Amino acid sequence: MRASLRVIAVACAGALLHAQATPARARFGTTPDGTAVERFALRNANGVEFNAINYGGIITSLRVPDRRGAMADVVFGFDSMDGYLKKPPYFGAIVGRYGNRIAKGTFSLDGKTYRLATNNGVNHLHGGNVGFDKVVWKAEPIPGKNGIAFSRVSRDGEEGYPGNLTVRVTYELTDRNELIVDYHATTDKATPVNLTQHSYFNLAGGGDILGHEMMINADRYTPVDATLIPTGVVAPVAGTPFDFRKPTAIGARIDQADAQLKIGQGYDHNWVLNRAGSGPQLAARVVEPVSGRTMEVSTTEPGVQFYTGNFLDGTIVGKGGQRYVHRGGFCLETQHYPDSPNHANFPSTILRPGQEYNSRTVFTFGVVR
Repeated sequence: MRASLRVIAVACAGALLHAQATPARARFGTTPDGTAVERFALRNANGVEFNAINYGGIITSLRVPDRRGAMADVVFGFDSMDGYLKKPPYFGAIVGRYGNRIAKGTFSLDGKTYRLATNNGVNHLHGGNVGFDKVVWKAEPIPGKNGIAFSRVSRDGEEGYPGNLTVRVTYELTDRNELIVDYHATTDKATPVNLTQHSYFNLAGGGDILGHEMMINADRYTPVDATLIPTGVVAPVAGTPFDFRKPTAIGARIDQADAQLKIGQGYDHNWVLNRAGSGPQLAARVVEPVSGRTMEVSTTEPGVQFYTGNFLDGTIVGKGGQRYVHRGGFCLETQHYPDSPNHANFPSTILRPGQEYNSRTVFTFGVVR
């Protein structure tokens, strides 16, 4: 279904609500060592509500309107800190130092071999045992914007990575119903960096996501081996179940007898985005036809990992007692390609002293009539 996107503006007594200039903050809980965790709330002029905590920079809720103006929370999460301490699969978190997988937890850089935790079978995943998703970040408002900034220093040797990496990630909610995510990092020693946001979305607010219509702006993708590590080949999507260049229901081909789909038990692959020039460009567009909610993703990154909640099984109970069922949420993780440090033909993820890591992804919410 091709339809123009329309952002809803909700009028109240003839005047728009003013965007919240300073994030509201409240105690959310504590970590096992007693560190306080706070929740920060943003609201825009259209009534869109965003909440995040300084543990993992996790987006805990995001309420957006449907075509009738009814609000629903479209991301997975928990009502209390206890849920996040049970180590769910990265719900809403900032992922780093390296989002996605590194083969066998090892890479070589400038003549030295580094060994990382193998926390996903034989491979390293999303920064290791205690990645950026499992630490408390410093949080502060963004002056002059409706946003919150999270920052930290990842010390030399943390999870096996070289260099002291200074990281800042900001969330800004605009009155155009955009959630702008900016990533910035510097280092004092060469290191791989690949930061991303790992929210699970369901634009219906519940049930499975198989009827969501997905468009991914990519002619190619990176096939994987039996452990979900890219083979190094960049393959065309044409003629495969990975062709989402035209809007297609997520469930239309997900169970086809395709070797790549069998490996991931569904979609869990990196798409090579069609890019021309710099700046954020269209990566994906999603339409949930029943509610009419839409989400458009633009990014400066060269790839996006599309994951369809294949390993969810209904045992995780989230906000309001909702069970997160098999294929109940999807992720669109904007990123460089998985295992890039071990593939010279992939865009480099190495950050060196004197350089700056800057990345932007914009999630824009709207409706179709």
